[in-house]
Amino acid sequence: MKGLLSLITLLLVTAPAFGQVAVVAHASVPADSINKSDLLRMFSGDIEHWEDGSPVVVVDLAEKGAVRDSFYAYLGKTSSRMRSVWLKRKLTGEGELPRSIESQEELIAVISQTVGAIGFVSREFTNGHPEIKVLIDSIPMTE
Repeated sequence: MKGLLSLITLLLVTAPAFGQVAVVAHASVPADSINKSDLLRMFSGDIEHWEDGSPVVVVDLAEKGAVRDSFYAYLGKTSSRMRSVWLKRKLTGEGELPRSIESQEELIAVISQTVGAIGFVSREFTNGHPEIKVLIDSIPMTE
């Protein structure tokens, strides 16, 4: 009975993490949170440096699905629209395409090893990684 109660408690505590998208960054970035406007400007290439002058390194999730769709919907864009923005910046010499990572596990690894990196994953992937910080942890997952 005690084991069942512990399991129910664990499920109630961890359930909110599922179905949420989190914005994560390397632990050294000089921000503890970020607003939607600045986040969009970073992903659009309009903000290229953190407050301390270090470069922003945008990391995109290549894996198509609810996490990616939810993140871009939160920004008010589609992933294909963002790709158009990035391609235009690249063709005009104003920037590079973000690094595209195949899986959420790999994205966490890349961000934890890349100073200035910022990206997004399902909230459940953020636990146990002292090299990253969560800047936004509650973007609802869309279906």
